[in-house]
Amino acid sequence: MKIARIETFILGTGSSKDLLFCRVETDDGLHGWGEAYVTQGKEKVVAECIQAMAPHLIGRSAFNIRHTGQVMYEDFAIKRGSPELSAAWSAVEIASWDILGKRTGLPVYNLIGGASRERVRVYANGWSRGTTIEEGVERGLKVKEMGFTAAKFDPFPGPWRSFVDRRDEDFAIAYVRAMREALGPDFELLIEAHRRFAPAHAIRIGQRLAEFGIDWYEEPCLSENIELVAEVRRAVPIPIVTGEAIYTREAFLADLCRDISRESLAMQDGWIELPTSPGLGVDLDVEKLRAHPHHEATHRGFRQYWEEYPRKGYAPSLR
Repeated sequence: MKIARIETFILGTGSSKDLLFCRVETDDGLHGWGEAYVTQGKEKVVAECIQAMAPHLIGRSAFNIRHTGQVMYEDFAIKRGSPELSAAWSAVEIASWDILGKRTGLPVYNLIGGASRERVRVYANGWSRGTTIEEGVERGLKVKEMGFTAAKFDPFPGPWRSFVDRRDEDFAIAYVRAMREALGPDFELLIEAHRRFAPAHAIRIGQRLAEFGIDWYEEPCLSENIELVAEVRRAVPIPIVTGEAIYTREAFLADLCRDISRESLAMQDGWIELPTSPGLGVDLDVEKLRAHPHHEATHRGFRQYWEEYPRKGYAPSLR
């Protein structure tokens, strides 16, 4: 069962984040789907990386996932890792596991150690850019009505810099307070910081967040230096989550996704039931993927010097 064809699709979602899918087909007609993590402006970079890998993957056994991954790192990348390389290979690897599951007639989780629970809890996710506190609260109420019991958002305005203006900090605290008051004490609030702050700022903000019963504080500082994360955790009485910027072993739903999928993972009361069909339990409709092509995002560009701190006449805003 050898790899015969690799194809990529960038799904234009009409939102701030497009999706990149990879379809791997074998010489006996089986196919598998994988997905690569992408950020704005990097979609084509990762897609091109997959296509650059493809000639070295064609003809290799779809079963030899571990060895092929080693070859991609040691020979293709010459032992130079990057987020884009890891994202590209992960899409091929996921698709390969999908193929193996279909060949064996088993869900992938039964091939990699078995299930540890019957269902997986999920949360709503939004970065909050381009919104007011009132609009953010309205969104929070809507996701609660949808059945979610937890939501993650980034309440911090201003540029993503290690320093945070005290007015931005006060704005974020007011935002979280409004969300807690609107959503009630039992709804879980997950605060995203995107590895932004120096430890001193991360600690001060975390201590101020504690009164709102925050369920986690995500990557308040650079996670590549785990000692910084540990420093914040020791000083803040909130669980710290991290790992988003660690890309190797060593160191999913919107309405559009339901439309492109032949089978859908159903969310009910904030949970997704474990699928039992072979492979990943998901198959994508190629024609529907092609009906939503990728469009380059429009950006206002990187910040100018006058947008850095300190700023004249500054008023905090997420817009």
